[in-house]
Amino acid sequence: MNNIEVTGGIKSQRDKVESMVQFCIEKLMPRMQTLEIDIRLASINDANGYCTKLEETKNPRNFDIEVDYKLSMRQILETVAHEMVHVKQYARNEMCDADNPSTNKTSWKSNSVCTKSTEYWDLPWEIEAHGREVGLFVRWAQANGYANTKWANV
Repeated sequence: MNNIEVTGGIKSQRDKVESMVQFCIEKLMPRMQTLEIDIRLASINDANGYCTKLEETKNPRNFDIEVDYKLSMRQILETVAHEMVHVKQYARNEMCDADNPSTNKTSWKSNSVCTKSTEYWDLPWEIEAHGREVGLFVRWAQANGYANTKWANV
């Protein structure tokens, strides 16, 4: 059974974030049952969120996600969805960081991508994550009765 822990922020944020994580697992990785995901709602100044794999193995299952709690509720949940796409990419071995970080190479679906010479918006894992975050949020909002709320604005 997957283990999800959400800390920081306020209770309503934590509850919705946990629900979004469960939803993303169901939609992106329905057969995975051994994921360990810790989500921290914290103050971040240089990004909306981060996903860090905590194992240097093929098909890791242990992840930290950090999301800026100062964002709007919709932005928090879209960021969680975005980071969960990265969890899926790592857990399914679609993306693998280089053994030697100084090479600036990341493996994406068995192809080597130079992160130094490729713009952020052109990185294939970011294209997928940005492309899926809104759809995951909208489907989650509809499934959980938030589609007509002011903050969801679906």
